[in-house]
Amino acid sequence: MTQNTAIQSIEALVQKLIEGVEDIFLVSVRIKPINNIKVFLDSDIGVNIDKCARLNRAMYKVIEEEAWYPEGNFSLEVSSPGVDEPLRLPRQYKKNVGRNVEVTFLDDTKVEGKMMEANEEGIVVEYTEGKNKKAVVHTKEIAYSNMKQTIVQVSF
Repeated sequence: MTQNTAIQSIEALVQKLIEGVEDIFLVSVRIKPINNIKVFLDSDIGVNIDKCARLNRAMYKVIEEEAWYPEGNFSLEVSSPGVDEPLRLPRQYKKNVGRNVEVTFLDDTKVEGKMMEANEEGIVVEYTEGKNKKAVVHTKEIAYSNMKQTIVQVSF
């Protein structure tokens, strides 16, 4: 099974297993050369460990029964994307409206600010330039096609 075929098969399996399950959606699938399969799920209300564990068990059973890896040499991880994972889908952006984000553009420039809006085409970020009395608040519309990545900034 080629890498692309394996990813497509895993994606199809995940879609079949999560169909009708609350509001869980597939974010991405990665397969490392050592057959380490990583499945990232998200939800508008968050994905808990029980949901991940149930899906992991169901997927593992199918992969073994259908002998996708005849030698049995694979590992499977199902989780929600971590705080260091970039946002990938418009639905994830919408879920994070109101949070601080760092957007990296295709030319590697960056803007950090509060995501005010998200729709199917892009986002609106409010950011401040300057300090104290010289501080100026700007609003910038950013198309997804102009972004390299967006990471939610965790504040303590």
